Amino acid sequence: QVQLVESGGGLVQAGGSLRLSCAASIRAFGMYRMAWFRQAPGKEREFVTAISSWNGGTIEVADSVKGRFTISRDNAKNTVYLFMNSLKPEDTAVYYCSARRSGSTYWGQGTQVTVSS
Repeated sequence: QVQLVESGGGLVQAGGSLRLSCAASIRAFGMYRMAWFRQAPGKEREFVTAISSWNGGTIEVADSVKGRFTISRDNAKNTVYLFMNSLKPEDTAVYYCSARRSGSTYWGQGTQVTVSS
């Protein structure tokens, strides 16, 4: 059974930084493409960034966070990270971790990030 647990969310002032973590209980974690999505109140869930399986050689980043957010993975710890810098109020959302492999996608429960102006 796949389980993803996000942590690290909280309240931060604009311009601040946060690091989110997603701990995965998955066999062969390295084989999964990992990604972060977010959902703001009243809006649809949107893609933030993703990192390819194994060595993470391919990274995709949404234009809205490019240059500010960085994704990384530690296969030895079954964990993916989201480093968020220069946070803006519009980054306020619930952030979700996802794991995808062979057409199957799994989701965490999300962690709230609130950026005050």
